[in-house]
Amino acid sequence: MTTAGAGHAESPFIRACRGQAVDRVPVWFMRQAGRALPEYRKVRGEGRFLDAIADPALCAEITLQPVRRYGVDAAILFSDIVVPLAAIGFGVDIVPGTGPVVESPFRRAADLARLRPLEAEVDVPYVIETVRLLVQELEVPLIGFAGAPYTLASYLIEGGPSRDYARTKSLMHADPDLWMALMDRLADLSLAFLAAQVGAGASAVQLFDSWAGGLSAADYERFVMPASRKVLDGLAGAGVPRIHFGVGNGELLGLMGEAGADVVGVDWRVTLTEARRRVGPGRAVQGNLDPALCLAPWDVVAEAARAVLADAGGRPGHVFNLGHGVLPGTDPDILTRVADLVHSEGVPA
Repeated sequence: MTTAGAGHAESPFIRACRGQAVDRVPVWFMRQAGRALPEYRKVRGEGRFLDAIADPALCAEITLQPVRRYGVDAAILFSDIVVPLAAIGFGVDIVPGTGPVVESPFRRAADLARLRPLEAEVDVPYVIETVRLLVQELEVPLIGFAGAPYTLASYLIEGGPSRDYARTKSLMHADPDLWMALMDRLADLSLAFLAAQVGAGASAVQLFDSWAGGLSAADYERFVMPASRKVLDGLAGAGVPRIHFGVGNGELLGLMGEAGADVVGVDWRVTLTEARRRVGPGRAVQGNLDPALCLAPWDVVAEAARAVLADAGGRPGHVFNLGHGVLPGTDPDILTRVADLVHSEGVPA
Protein backbone atom coordinates (compact mmCIF):
# COMPACT_ATOMS: atom_id res chain seq x y z
CA MET A 1 0.00 0.00 0.00
CA THR A 2 1.38 3.40 -0.94
CA THR A 3 1.82 6.28 1.47
CA ALA A 4 -1.09 8.71 1.28
CA GLY A 5 -1.70 12.22 2.52
CA ALA A 6 2.00 13.08 2.45
CA GLY A 7 1.22 16.73 1.71
CA HIS A 8 -0.16 17.18 5.24
CA ALA A 9 2.60 15.34 7.09
CA GLU A 10 3.66 18.51 8.91
CA SER A 11 0.14 19.68 9.78
CA PRO A 12 -0.62 20.08 13.51
CA PHE A 13 -3.17 17.26 13.35
CA ILE A 14 -0.87 14.69 11.76
CA ARG A 15 2.07 15.70 13.95
CA ALA A 16 -0.07 15.39 17.10
CA CYS A 17 -1.30 11.98 15.97
CA ARG A 18 2.34 10.91 15.72
CA GLY A 19 3.20 12.33 19.15
CA GLN A 20 5.39 15.03 17.65
CA ALA A 21 5.75 18.62 18.82
CA VAL A 22 3.18 21.11 17.49
CA ASP A 23 2.88 24.88 17.61
CA ARG A 24 -0.80 24.68 18.51
CA VAL A 25 -3.13 21.98 19.78
CA PRO A 26 -5.14 20.66 16.80
CA VAL A 27 -8.90 20.34 17.05
CA TRP A 28 -11.70 18.70 15.11
CA PHE A 29 -15.14 17.47 16.17
CA MET A 30 -16.71 14.10 15.59
CA ARG A 31 -19.94 14.59 13.60
CA GLN A 32 -18.77 18.13 12.84
CA ALA A 33 -20.72 17.95 9.57
CA GLY A 34 -24.44 17.48 9.73
CA ARG A 35 -27.62 18.56 11.42
CA ALA A 36 -26.10 21.20 13.69
CA LEU A 37 -25.20 23.30 10.64
CA PRO A 38 -27.86 25.37 8.85
CA GLU A 39 -25.83 25.16 5.65
CA TYR A 40 -26.04 21.37 5.88
CA ARG A 41 -29.81 21.42 6.23
CA LYS A 42 -30.02 23.76 3.23
CA VAL A 43 -28.09 21.49 0.83
CA ARG A 44 -29.06 18.11 2.24
CA GLY A 45 -32.74 18.17 1.41
CA GLU A 46 -35.19 15.41 2.30
CA GLY A 47 -33.90 12.39 0.33
CA ARG A 48 -32.51 9.12 1.67
CA PHE A 49 -29.27 9.44 3.57
CA LEU A 50 -27.61 6.70 1.53
CA ASP A 51 -28.60 8.48 -1.68
CA ALA A 52 -26.89 11.63 -0.43
CA ILE A 53 -23.72 9.67 0.31
CA ALA A 54 -23.80 8.37 -3.27
CA ASP A 55 -23.50 11.97 -4.56
CA PRO A 56 -19.77 12.88 -4.49
CA ALA A 57 -20.24 16.60 -5.10
CA LEU A 58 -22.84 16.85 -2.32
CA CYS A 59 -20.75 14.77 0.10
CA ALA A 60 -17.66 16.84 -0.60
CA GLU A 61 -19.57 20.07 0.05
CA ILE A 62 -20.99 18.72 3.34
CA THR A 63 -17.52 17.58 4.42
CA LEU A 64 -16.09 21.04 3.68
CA GLN A 65 -18.79 23.01 5.50
CA PRO A 66 -17.49 22.60 9.08
CA VAL A 67 -13.91 23.23 7.98
CA ARG A 68 -14.96 26.60 6.58
CA ARG A 69 -17.13 27.51 9.56
CA TYR A 70 -15.12 26.19 12.50
CA GLY A 71 -11.54 26.48 11.27
CA VAL A 72 -10.79 22.95 12.44
CA ASP A 73 -7.49 21.20 11.74
CA ALA A 74 -8.95 18.16 9.99
CA ALA A 75 -11.96 17.20 7.91
CA ILE A 76 -13.73 13.88 8.25
CA LEU A 77 -15.45 12.28 5.31
CA PHE A 78 -19.22 12.66 5.34
CA SER A 79 -20.40 9.06 5.19
CA ASP A 80 -21.64 6.34 7.53
CA ILE A 81 -20.21 3.15 8.97
CA VAL A 82 -22.90 1.00 7.32
CA VAL A 83 -22.15 2.23 3.78
CA PRO A 84 -20.07 -0.84 2.83
CA LEU A 85 -22.73 -3.17 4.25
CA ALA A 86 -25.39 -1.47 2.16
CA ALA A 87 -23.09 -1.50 -0.86
CA ILE A 88 -22.68 -5.29 -0.82
CA GLY A 89 -26.44 -5.75 -0.61
CA PHE A 90 -26.91 -6.90 3.00
CA GLY A 91 -30.16 -4.95 3.26
CA VAL A 92 -29.21 -2.02 5.48
CA ASP A 93 -30.86 1.39 5.42
CA ILE A 94 -30.51 4.51 7.56
CA VAL A 95 -33.89 5.54 8.97
CA PRO A 96 -34.27 9.17 10.12
CA GLY A 97 -34.59 9.37 13.86
CA THR A 98 -33.56 5.74 14.32
CA GLY A 99 -30.26 5.08 12.58
CA PRO A 100 -29.13 1.96 10.72
CA VAL A 101 -31.83 -0.69 10.34
CA VAL A 102 -31.29 -4.17 8.90
CA GLU A 103 -34.13 -5.68 6.91
CA SER A 104 -33.13 -9.30 7.63
CA PRO A 105 -30.73 -9.51 10.60
CA PHE A 106 -27.82 -11.94 10.85
CA ARG A 107 -28.97 -15.07 12.65
CA ARG A 108 -27.17 -18.21 11.42
CA ALA A 109 -24.14 -19.54 9.58
CA ALA A 110 -25.95 -19.34 6.24
CA ASP A 111 -26.01 -15.56 6.63
CA LEU A 112 -22.24 -15.45 6.20
CA ALA A 113 -22.85 -15.93 2.47
CA ARG A 114 -24.54 -12.52 2.44
CA LEU A 115 -21.26 -10.88 3.47
CA ARG A 116 -19.33 -10.99 0.22
CA PRO A 117 -15.99 -9.13 -0.05
CA LEU A 118 -16.15 -5.42 -0.78
CA GLU A 119 -14.85 -4.46 -4.22
CA ALA A 120 -14.37 -0.76 -3.55
CA GLU A 121 -13.98 0.43 -7.13
CA VAL A 122 -17.20 -1.38 -8.07
CA ASP A 123 -19.26 -1.13 -4.87
CA VAL A 124 -18.40 2.34 -3.52
CA PRO A 125 -16.91 4.34 -6.40
CA TYR A 126 -18.80 7.39 -5.14
CA VAL A 127 -16.87 7.29 -1.85
CA ILE A 128 -13.56 7.11 -3.71
CA GLU A 129 -14.61 10.03 -5.94
CA THR A 130 -15.68 12.07 -2.90
CA VAL A 131 -12.27 11.57 -1.30
CA ARG A 132 -10.51 12.59 -4.50
CA LEU A 133 -12.61 15.74 -4.77
CA LEU A 134 -11.86 16.65 -1.17
CA VAL A 135 -8.12 16.08 -1.45
CA GLN A 136 -8.09 18.66 -4.24
CA GLU A 137 -10.05 21.21 -2.20
CA LEU A 138 -8.85 20.81 1.37
CA GLU A 139 -5.98 22.64 3.00
CA VAL A 140 -6.19 20.37 6.07
CA PRO A 141 -5.91 16.57 6.33
CA LEU A 142 -8.90 14.41 5.48
CA ILE A 143 -9.83 11.59 7.87
CA GLY A 144 -11.36 8.50 6.32
CA PHE A 145 -13.30 6.14 8.55
CA ALA A 146 -15.03 2.81 8.92
CA GLY A 147 -17.01 0.93 11.51
CA ALA A 148 -15.10 -1.56 13.61
CA PRO A 149 -16.16 -5.21 13.22
CA TYR A 150 -17.88 -5.43 16.61
CA THR A 151 -20.06 -2.37 16.11
CA LEU A 152 -20.99 -3.49 12.60
CA ALA A 153 -21.80 -6.96 13.94
CA SER A 154 -24.04 -5.49 16.61
CA TYR A 155 -26.13 -3.69 13.99
CA LEU A 156 -26.37 -6.79 11.80
CA ILE A 157 -27.40 -9.06 14.67
CA GLU A 158 -29.68 -6.69 16.59
CA GLY A 159 -31.29 -5.35 13.42
CA GLY A 160 -30.73 -1.77 14.53
CA PRO A 161 -29.57 0.28 17.52
CA SER A 162 -29.67 -1.51 20.87
CA ARG A 163 -29.33 -0.65 24.53
CA ASP A 164 -28.09 -4.01 25.78
CA TYR A 165 -26.73 -5.87 22.70
CA ALA A 166 -28.32 -9.02 24.11
CA ARG A 167 -28.55 -10.92 20.81
CA THR A 168 -25.00 -9.91 19.94
CA LYS A 169 -23.52 -11.12 23.21
CA SER A 170 -25.63 -14.25 23.12
CA LEU A 171 -24.30 -15.25 19.70
CA MET A 172 -20.77 -14.35 20.72
CA HIS A 173 -20.81 -16.79 23.62
CA ALA A 174 -23.21 -19.44 22.32
CA ASP A 175 -21.48 -19.96 18.95
CA PRO A 176 -17.95 -18.57 19.15
CA ASP A 177 -16.90 -20.21 15.87
CA LEU A 178 -19.68 -18.47 13.96
CA TRP A 179 -18.95 -15.25 15.81
CA MET A 180 -15.28 -15.30 14.85
CA ALA A 181 -16.14 -16.09 11.23
CA LEU A 182 -18.52 -13.11 11.19
CA MET A 183 -15.90 -10.83 12.74
CA ASP A 184 -13.29 -11.94 10.25
CA ARG A 185 -15.52 -11.10 7.29
CA LEU A 186 -16.41 -7.73 8.77
CA ALA A 187 -12.72 -7.01 9.40
CA ASP A 188 -12.02 -7.64 5.72
CA LEU A 189 -14.91 -5.36 4.79
CA SER A 190 -13.73 -2.50 7.01
CA LEU A 191 -10.13 -2.87 5.89
CA ALA A 192 -11.10 -2.75 2.22
CA PHE A 193 -13.25 0.33 2.84
CA LEU A 194 -10.46 2.15 4.68
CA ALA A 195 -7.79 1.10 2.18
CA ALA A 196 -9.88 2.55 -0.64
CA GLN A 197 -10.15 5.89 1.17
CA VAL A 198 -6.43 5.97 1.86
CA GLY A 199 -5.68 5.03 -1.72
CA ALA A 200 -7.77 7.98 -2.87
CA GLY A 201 -5.81 10.36 -0.65
CA ALA A 202 -7.14 10.31 2.93
CA SER A 203 -4.40 11.43 5.35
CA ALA A 204 -5.63 9.53 8.43
CA VAL A 205 -8.27 6.97 9.35
CA GLN A 206 -10.56 6.44 12.31
CA LEU A 207 -12.02 3.07 13.25
CA PHE A 208 -15.30 3.64 15.09
CA ASP A 209 -16.10 0.93 17.65
CA SER A 210 -18.90 2.96 19.11
CA TRP A 211 -20.55 0.14 21.06
CA ALA A 212 -17.47 -1.69 22.36
CA GLY A 213 -17.87 0.04 25.73
CA GLY A 214 -20.68 -2.38 26.54
CA LEU A 215 -18.19 -5.26 26.73
CA SER A 216 -16.04 -6.51 29.56
CA ALA A 217 -12.31 -6.32 29.02
CA ALA A 218 -12.14 -10.13 28.90
CA ASP A 219 -14.82 -10.36 26.20
CA TYR A 220 -13.24 -7.55 24.21
CA GLU A 221 -9.82 -9.18 24.28
CA ARG A 222 -11.14 -12.62 23.30
CA PHE A 223 -13.96 -11.88 20.88
CA VAL A 224 -13.30 -8.41 19.44
CA MET A 225 -9.68 -7.38 19.59
CA PRO A 226 -8.37 -9.88 16.99
CA ALA A 227 -10.68 -8.50 14.30
CA SER A 228 -9.93 -4.87 15.15
CA ARG A 229 -6.23 -5.69 15.09
CA LYS A 230 -6.64 -7.24 11.64
CA VAL A 231 -8.07 -3.97 10.34
CA LEU A 232 -5.52 -1.70 11.98
CA ASP A 233 -2.54 -3.94 11.21
CA GLY A 234 -3.72 -4.09 7.62
CA LEU A 235 -3.09 -0.36 7.39
CA ALA A 236 0.28 -0.41 9.11
CA GLY A 237 2.11 0.20 5.85
CA ALA A 238 -0.24 2.91 4.60
CA GLY A 239 1.70 5.77 6.12
CA VAL A 240 -1.34 7.30 7.81
CA PRO A 241 -2.21 7.66 11.52
CA ARG A 242 -4.80 5.16 12.75
CA ILE A 243 -7.30 6.39 15.35
CA HIS A 244 -9.37 3.92 17.36
CA PHE A 245 -12.49 5.26 19.07
CA GLY A 246 -15.22 3.90 21.32
CA VAL A 247 -17.79 5.21 23.79
CA GLY A 248 -17.78 4.17 27.45
CA ASN A 249 -14.50 2.44 26.74
CA GLY A 250 -12.50 3.50 29.80
CA GLU A 251 -11.80 -0.09 30.84
CA LEU A 252 -10.75 -0.96 27.28
CA LEU A 253 -8.35 1.90 26.53
CA GLY A 254 -5.19 -0.16 26.91
CA LEU A 255 -6.54 -3.01 24.79
CA MET A 256 -7.78 -0.63 22.09
CA GLY A 257 -4.29 0.80 21.88
CA GLU A 258 -2.75 -2.67 21.71
CA ALA A 259 -5.06 -3.49 18.80
CA GLY A 260 -2.83 -1.33 16.63
CA ALA A 261 -3.91 2.27 17.08
CA ASP A 262 -1.58 5.26 16.83
CA VAL A 263 -4.23 7.40 18.56
CA VAL A 264 -6.87 6.25 21.04
CA GLY A 265 -10.09 8.22 21.35
CA VAL A 266 -11.18 9.03 24.91
CA ASP A 267 -14.73 9.89 25.92
CA TRP A 268 -15.57 12.30 28.76
CA ARG A 269 -15.82 9.63 31.47
CA VAL A 270 -12.04 9.27 31.89
CA THR A 271 -9.50 12.05 32.31
CA LEU A 272 -6.83 12.40 29.66
CA THR A 273 -4.20 11.93 32.36
CA GLU A 274 -5.66 8.57 33.32
CA ALA A 275 -6.26 7.67 29.68
CA ARG A 276 -2.58 8.24 28.87
CA ARG A 277 -1.63 5.97 31.76
CA ARG A 278 -3.94 3.21 30.53
CA VAL A 279 -3.02 3.58 26.86
CA GLY A 280 0.69 3.57 27.64
CA PRO A 281 3.63 5.28 25.96
CA GLY A 282 4.00 5.65 22.23
CA ARG A 283 0.36 6.45 21.47
CA ALA A 284 -1.50 9.74 21.24
CA VAL A 285 -4.91 10.47 22.74
CA GLN A 286 -7.91 12.29 21.30
CA GLY A 287 -10.69 14.00 23.21
CA ASN A 288 -12.51 14.59 25.40
CA LEU A 289 -14.98 17.43 25.98
CA ASP A 290 -18.48 16.16 26.84
CA PRO A 291 -20.61 17.07 23.79
CA ALA A 292 -23.63 17.74 26.01
CA LEU A 293 -21.79 20.65 27.60
CA CYS A 294 -21.74 22.39 24.23
CA LEU A 295 -25.47 22.99 24.74
CA ALA A 296 -24.67 25.15 27.80
CA PRO A 297 -23.86 28.89 27.85
CA TRP A 298 -20.43 29.87 26.54
CA ASP A 299 -18.85 30.49 29.94
CA VAL A 300 -19.63 26.88 30.93
CA VAL A 301 -18.27 25.51 27.65
CA ALA A 302 -15.13 27.63 27.86
CA GLU A 303 -14.40 26.45 31.40
CA ALA A 304 -14.85 22.82 30.36
CA ALA A 305 -12.64 23.23 27.27
CA ARG A 306 -9.91 24.83 29.36
CA ALA A 307 -10.16 21.95 31.81
CA VAL A 308 -9.51 19.49 28.96
CA LEU A 309 -6.49 21.51 27.85
CA ALA A 310 -5.20 21.67 31.43
CA ASP A 311 -5.65 17.91 31.77
CA ALA A 312 -3.70 17.39 28.54
CA GLY A 313 -0.97 19.52 30.06
CA GLY A 314 0.49 20.66 26.76
CA ARG A 315 2.21 17.31 26.32
CA PRO A 316 2.77 16.07 22.76
CA GLY A 317 0.26 13.63 21.34
CA HIS A 318 -3.08 15.30 22.07
CA VAL A 319 -5.81 16.01 19.52
CA PHE A 320 -8.64 18.07 21.01
CA ASN A 321 -12.07 16.66 20.25
CA LEU A 322 -15.39 15.88 21.86
CA GLY A 323 -15.85 12.67 23.79
CA HIS A 324 -18.44 11.65 21.18
CA GLY A 325 -20.22 13.35 18.27
CA VAL A 326 -21.69 16.84 18.02
CA LEU A 327 -25.30 16.78 19.23
CA PRO A 328 -27.89 18.00 16.68
CA GLY A 329 -29.06 20.93 18.84
CA THR A 330 -25.58 22.40 19.27
CA ASP A 331 -25.13 26.07 18.38
CA PRO A 332 -22.47 26.13 15.63
CA ASP A 333 -21.09 29.39 17.00
CA ILE A 334 -20.19 27.59 20.22
CA LEU A 335 -18.03 25.12 18.30
CA THR A 336 -16.35 27.96 16.39
CA ARG A 337 -15.48 29.56 19.72
CA VAL A 338 -14.20 26.25 21.10
CA ALA A 339 -11.89 25.85 18.11
CA ASP A 340 -10.66 29.43 18.53
CA LEU A 341 -10.08 28.87 22.26
CA VAL A 342 -8.12 25.66 21.68
CA HIS A 343 -5.96 27.35 19.05
CA SER A 344 -5.26 30.43 21.18
CA GLU A 345 -4.94 28.85 24.62
CA GLY A 346 -3.84 25.28 23.87
CA VAL A 347 -0.20 26.21 23.70
CA PRO A 348 2.05 23.16 24.07
CA ALA A 349 4.41 23.15 27.05
